Amino acid sequence: MNPAALQRLADRIELQELVVRYANAIDRRDFDALDAVFTPDAYIDYRAMGGIDGPYPAVKQWLPQALQHFPAYMHFVGNCEFAIDGDAATGRIACFNPMVVPRPEGGTDTMFLGLWYVDEYRRTAGGWRIGRRAEEKCYDFNMPAWMKKALKL
Repeated sequence: MNPAALQRLADRIELQELVVRYANAIDRRDFDALDAVFTPDAYIDYRAMGGIDGPYPAVKQWLPQALQHFPAYMHFVGNCEFAIDGDAATGRIACFNPMVVPRPEGGTDTMFLGLWYVDEYRRTAGGWRIGRRAEEKCYDFNMPAWMKKALKL
């Protein structure tokens, strides 16, 4: 294999690992681990699924507060599509996101969210990082009506 092909393969593997690192950090509620996922000046837009948008530090601060209401959740990512151009890349990543939701009357239920992450990446001295991430809604299943109303979805 020639050096350029090896570099493309190495970049793709590192980008896939970056996407998985993000999902695992969120699911472990290890929000400080996101510092090795995003660039310090990253812009994140979670509005498509009812969240906020803004600079990475503000969104990082918001995440623990927003996710504290869910006893459990999981991000399963795949269908990774990357376009790599030197030290920049874009990506479209599928995410299946089941979340346990407390019921107002007691107990819990599980909803399923399907979304795409639409990303821009930059190669940094520490490796690839996400410089921009936006969610694109695909579907929600079993989302409680009270939550849809509160999120204005």
